[in-house]
Amino acid sequence: MKKFTITEEYSFDSLIETKITSNHKDYLSWPIVYFLKNKKTKSAYVGETTDVLTRISTHLKSEEKKQLSSVNLILSDLFHKSATLDLESNLIKYISADGQYALQNGNLGISNHQYHEKKVYWDLFKDIWDELRQLGITRHSLDYINNSDLFKYSPYKSLSKEQIKGLKTILNCLLDENAKVSLIHGGAGTGKSILAIFLFKLLKTNLEDFNYADFDEDDEELFLLLKRVKDKFKDLNMALVIPMASFRKTISNVFKNINGLSGKMVIGPSDLAKNNYDLIIVDEGHRLRRRVNLGSYFGTFDTNCEKLGLDKFTASELDWVILQSSKSIIFYDQYQSIKPSDTLKDSFKKLELEPHTRVEKLKTQLRVRGGNNYIKLIHKIFDESLILPSETYKTDDYEFYLFDDLSQMVDRIKKKDKLHGLSRMVAGYAWEWISNKNSEAYDIIIGENQFKWNSVSVDWVNSTNSIDEVGCIHTTQGYDLNYTGVIIGPELDYDFTSRKFIVDKKKYKDKNGKNSIQNEEELLDFIINIYKTILLRGIQGTYIYACNENMRLFLSQFIQSSNSFTKQNSLQISNTPSENSIPFYDLTIAAGSFSELQELENTKYIELDDINSKDDYFACTVTGESMNKIIPNGSICLFKKYTGGSRNGLITLVEGRNVTDIEFGSSYTIKEYSSKKVTDEEGWHHEEITLLPKSNDSSFKPIVLRDEETIDFNVLGIFVRVLK
Repeated sequence: MKKFTITEEYSFDSLIETKITSNHKDYLSWPIVYFLKNKKTKSAYVGETTDVLTRISTHLKSEEKKQLSSVNLILSDLFHKSATLDLESNLIKYISADGQYALQNGNLGISNHQYHEKKVYWDLFKDIWDELRQLGITRHSLDYINNSDLFKYSPYKSLSKEQIKGLKTILNCLLDENAKVSLIHGGAGTGKSILAIFLFKLLKTNLEDFNYADFDEDDEELFLLLKRVKDKFKDLNMALVIPMASFRKTISNVFKNINGLSGKMVIGPSDLAKNNYDLIIVDEGHRLRRRVNLGSYFGTFDTNCEKLGLDKFTASELDWVILQSSKSIIFYDQYQSIKPSDTLKDSFKKLELEPHTRVEKLKTQLRVRGGNNYIKLIHKIFDESLILPSETYKTDDYEFYLFDDLSQMVDRIKKKDKLHGLSRMVAGYAWEWISNKNSEAYDIIIGENQFKWNSVSVDWVNSTNSIDEVGCIHTTQGYDLNYTGVIIGPELDYDFTSRKFIVDKKKYKDKNGKNSIQNEEELLDFIINIYKTILLRGIQGTYIYACNENMRLFLSQFIQSSNSFTKQNSLQISNTPSENSIPFYDLTIAAGSFSELQELENTKYIELDDINSKDDYFACTVTGESMNKIIPNGSICLFKKYTGGSRNGLITLVEGRNVTDIEFGSSYTIKEYSSKKVTDEEGWHHEEITLLPKSNDSSFKPIVLRDEETIDFNVLGIFVRVLK
């Protein structure tokens, strides 16, 4: 039975309170969520309340809210205050990234607290989202949004305690007459970019757009600081400076879709000479340049220095930031400086010691699921001053493997991309970019493997051909990936005699990255920083292939071999269950229902040691080519038993009297699930269920079940992965 109701669309006018009272009197003092919108202007507002009439009355008095024309209420007897706060936050985060509507909401008070049965309400949210898509209020699937730039770099985020502390430092710096610069240190993945974007949106949001009735203690303190800043500066003339052109373009596109922001607010360092600003926020400050190896940029650099009255031989873009702003906030990581043209570390150290500078540090890893332990491992491996790890890194939370076979790593990345998206190959700059001038040529040739460098320089990770290409530091720095396959090129090796990394300058092909460097130790530092940076891109996993044998041997001391997960290809199948086994069903011999199949005496079992709740899983063989984009013919696959919640967009094992799949068996099939629901006086029911093939063979067609055909139909399991 349906657990929630999305009401009809009510006109947002003076009659709405009467309509709500008449139609929903049981929910007048009950926790609910609502969605105000204007379909023409594509502006909207998400809210939650326990007093809907008072909240609606307040909105009707707001000049900005009065521009909205209709409202839907989301009602459920299961709602409580924590649940509606959570639902409101999720709707704000996902609707803002869906791109259909620009939200008027402020970005303080985005809830992320824990409460009883939070997972249950997440499943409920997924069902609500599916219905919002049916109603045309939202467009994209949650999986699609999760991989989108609009979601990853959205200002509608719940900040960590550490980020909140940094934000308070910044706001206090803005209020402090003696403070001019906030210097925020943070390694890759500590949330620097998110905090920069969050802050920009925060300062550009009207105070009335914050729902401060539900603020917690941190939110209240931030709001009071923000109010003081706004009282002091009124409307701040601001810019977000991003040195890297590709990442700058990405964030500019994000700003275009956020209410109150504009893509023009995101600028490059070269634009700084054009205007003075009340506040300049710099993301990736370590990539601000000085007058070294600038190529075609020398002219612009010199002109700007002259315009600003600076000595071009000693000045840097960091000086431009300080000179052109009343206040500046600079996010910086010395370990992501990758070229001689980057502003020297000494310049930032000098700035840090200035009496007008306030300093804060971000330490907690927010990107990589391996957490701080993975970050420490990467630094221990590549920073020779630290003690090397004493054992191989193993965790259930993160896939980190060393490959001996590059082809296997490429294959693994492509499989991950099909399953999760945003999985890419990235390499050190050890090969010439030949394909830039000859599109037929290959740049990277390693054994029988041939690759081209990125065919586009801007937003490569999201480009059409990126899965078949290899990116570099310049196309990935600043970006999040789900999985990264890193090729450590022949320019970097390890010498076991001296116990040091060594660099072959001739094999390093970034001319602007090496031409002015005489000291190979300096070049080595840059190259090490490059690899550390790209090794911290992958959210769910990182794979490594090293071209040099000594480097592979060195890394094998600390990183699991890829062979440790290919052991899945030699599954242990037995006739008796054990503590670490799951049932392995042969659906092709099933004459009865799935429940009867589970009681057969000849059930076999597969040993698995990498899942916790064995009772929640089972395995079966998938035959045929209808899902071969994801599941090869004859694969043994792991499934999680279906216990409820949204199935849309998931690969499911289903059973039904009206399911006929000649490949798999009379009453079973494995397909991607999609459904349409309708609501009548008896509640909701499926109008249509579509089971979609995912095959390279276009002759496979969807299985469509309508009306009564959907009744005798069961989802048995959700596909997890291929075991063999």
